[in-house]
Amino acid sequence: MKKTLLLSGIAVLLLIALPPLALKLGQPFYLDLVRRIMILAIAAISLNLILGYGGLVSFGHAAYLGIGAYAVGILGFYGLTNGWLQWAVAMGASALVALAIGAVSIRTSGIYFIMITLAFTQMLYYLGISIAEFGGDDGMRLKARSQFPGLVDLGDPVAFYYVALGLMLLAVFIVFKIVNSRFGMVLRACKSNEPRSRAIGFSPYPYRLAAFVIAGAMCGLAGALLANHTAYITPAFMDWTRSGEIMFMVILGGMATGPGPALGAFALLIVEDLLAGWTQHWQVILGPLLVLSVIFFRRGLAGIFSRNE
Repeated sequence: MKKTLLLSGIAVLLLIALPPLALKLGQPFYLDLVRRIMILAIAAISLNLILGYGGLVSFGHAAYLGIGAYAVGILGFYGLTNGWLQWAVAMGASALVALAIGAVSIRTSGIYFIMITLAFTQMLYYLGISIAEFGGDDGMRLKARSQFPGLVDLGDPVAFYYVALGLMLLAVFIVFKIVNSRFGMVLRACKSNEPRSRAIGFSPYPYRLAAFVIAGAMCGLAGALLANHTAYITPAFMDWTRSGEIMFMVILGGMATGPGPALGAFALLIVEDLLAGWTQHWQVILGPLLVLSVIFFRRGLAGIFSRNE
C-alpha cells in the first residue's frame, strides 16, 4: 500500500510539472495529449466502479460520454455557454439515461446484460446520426468553450490541463470513498457472492442501480470535458468501439484498483500515439501487444506495483 501511494504521488507530481516543462521545451503538443488521456481516464475510472467493483460488464458506457459532450454542444448551439449550467446538464442527463438503461439492464445478467447495454448505446449512436440540426453523421463544432467567468478560462491550455488533472484526481478519490463505504462493501459483496448477499438481506438491484447512475454521471462529466477539448462533437463518441476502448483501459490498468484505470488509459493511449506516429498500420502491432498484456499481466499494470506489498 505504501509503495502504491508513493508511486501514485510521484506520478501526480510529474503531471503537475508537465505544463511548464512542455512549454519551456517548446512542446505544447504534450499538453493536449495528456489532457485528452486524463479526460478519458475519468471515463475509465467511472466504468471501474461498476465493472471492477460491481461486476457489471457494460458495453455501453460510451453512451454517457456522448451525452455529456452533446449536452455542452447543444446548449452552446443555442447560446448557453455557462459552464456550470452545461456541466450540470451533462451530468444530470447522463445520470437520467443511466437510470433508465440500468433499471432495465440490471434485471438481467451475463451476456444479456452486455447485449442490452450495447443495444441502448447503439440506439443513442444512431439517434445522434439522424439529427441533422446538430450535424448528424458529420458532427457539430463547439461554438464556444464552457465559460467560468472569474474562475478559469478553458481557452488557456495550461488552465484547462489543470482542470482536467484536478477532476481526474477527484474522480479517483470519489470512487475510493464509495467503494470503502458501507454502500461499496455491499456492492463488492454482491459481486463476490450474490446468493449470500440476498440471504443476509441485501438486494443487489438498488445498490447496482445506484452505482450505475453514479458512473453514468461521472462519465457524462468526462464527455463535457472531451467536448471542450476537441471543440467538436460527433456521434462516434457513443459508438460501441469507444465503449470497448474504455473497458480495455480498465482491464489493462487493473480492475478494482484505485489508480488502475488511469494507468491503463495512459499506457494504452501513449502506446497508440507512438505506434501511429511510426506506421499507418499501427493497429496490427497494437492488437498483439494488448493480447500479450492481458495474458502476462492478469492483475493489470497496477498489479505489478502492488505484487510485493
